[in-house]
Amino acid sequence: MKRLTILTLLLGLLTLSSCEKYLDINRDPSNPQIAEGYVLLPPMLGNLAFAEQFDSRFIGKYIQNWGEATANDTWDRMGYNAGSDNAGNIWRTHYWNLGANIQLMLDDATAKQKWDYSGVAKAMFAWSWQTTTDYHGEIILKEAFEPNRYVFDYDTQEEVYAYVQKLANDALTDLNRTDGNVSQASLARGDLTYGGDRSKWIKFVYGVLARNANHISNKSTYKPDAVIDFCNKSLASNADNFNVPFTAGGNSALANFFGPSRSNLGTYRQTDFLVSLLDGRVFKGVVDPRQPILTTASPDGVYRGVTPTQGDPNNLNGNTKRIPTFWGELPNLVVAGTTPGKYVYKDGAPFPILTYSEIQFIKAEAAFIKGDKAMALSAYQAGIGAALDYAGVAAADKAKYLASAAVAQSASDLKISDIMLQKYLALVGHGIIETWVDMRRYRYAPTVYTGFTPPSTEQLFPDNNGKIAYRVRPRYNSEYVWNRASLDKYGGNALDYHTVEPWFIQK
Repeated sequence: MKRLTILTLLLGLLTLSSCEKYLDINRDPSNPQIAEGYVLLPPMLGNLAFAEQFDSRFIGKYIQNWGEATANDTWDRMGYNAGSDNAGNIWRTHYWNLGANIQLMLDDATAKQKWDYSGVAKAMFAWSWQTTTDYHGEIILKEAFEPNRYVFDYDTQEEVYAYVQKLANDALTDLNRTDGNVSQASLARGDLTYGGDRSKWIKFVYGVLARNANHISNKSTYKPDAVIDFCNKSLASNADNFNVPFTAGGNSALANFFGPSRSNLGTYRQTDFLVSLLDGRVFKGVVDPRQPILTTASPDGVYRGVTPTQGDPNNLNGNTKRIPTFWGELPNLVVAGTTPGKYVYKDGAPFPILTYSEIQFIKAEAAFIKGDKAMALSAYQAGIGAALDYAGVAAADKAKYLASAAVAQSASDLKISDIMLQKYLALVGHGIIETWVDMRRYRYAPTVYTGFTPPSTEQLFPDNNGKIAYRVRPRYNSEYVWNRASLDKYGGNALDYHTVEPWFIQK
């Protein structure tokens, strides 16, 4: 069986449109007119990755995975670009790149009794609804795909959360069906991620449910046992990770969005906060073996990071050159298109949407909140081990780190900050939206995120009115241009709307 490539994915982007009946006159009866699931699926998978990567460039500054090389960058200041679609790709992907194409895939699957394809379509859409509402807050649910409508009312985040649960459970029903024309070989034609393995898609759906249930940890309705159950049914090892593949060499458009050929992180720098989690300042003097993987040393061999809003001075700490970007294995090779890159910053590196280590940290947090510290410790240590494996840490270095003072060795010693900081490290560079969910749930607390310091009141973006960011404004080109009256109904036109706490973190 030939593996589909990102070339297939991109070519598919050109075909994704919903043809209305008034175009029937242009149809060619000798060629198929309905896009089949295997054609629709690859570009939709690719867009799940691209959406998070596009927007993570901005949100990665909010959570201090990275900062800008120049001082007073708008996003370093927890602001936004007014009149711009920057940070609007998740919105665009959900409502346009997926959007009606999900329904096309469901229509084709239903007509041909391909319940595996319908299950996959619902699984992806459940993920997208969850991500979009966690990112933006209130979004358009009920009227989203009504035909002949030009303005759309927003729905509450609570309603979207409930819909994610319904859609995920519907996906599980379909993915467990074996009747009709369910076939691994057929699903594998379009499934770039799991090669048609429905058992792994089922685990992915339980991961969506785990996120959905865990994100409301501040509410009285939070059920840690339900979260733990979802985690136990979700990804069981790194072999189950949801990875979207990319291609190295040749056309850079087929490469990882974060790879050196595309040069989308060229002016970005690792932050001092990230470096502090790896160099021993936070974790009891223990240097993390992921340090040279997640960050890069300056030319003099010292690991340094920028402080957001302050930029990257050429003479930082007496060093005569700027901090290298993430891509380069060697400082003198940090040139787009010439450096091989590393970790998730390689041209051909797959981009993970969901990982086993994340699931283990979700389980650890839920168990900790429940009061089962023994279970929390076990899941926490498993999450660290899986993250080290994913990063490519040598077995001996992994064992040494897991036995070190950086890792809690007993249930009585385990703190919530241990769990959340290690989850932060496990998601560096790829789980940025989920990390932002976590930091907002804990309201950026320094007691949980040791060493994390948001910009001061004076450093924050002027529109913030002295407050830090808690959501991303809806996509400018669709909402603020065409749907502005609907935004007024819930305050979406306020200059500081991005500082309003979303429903999911409220008690």
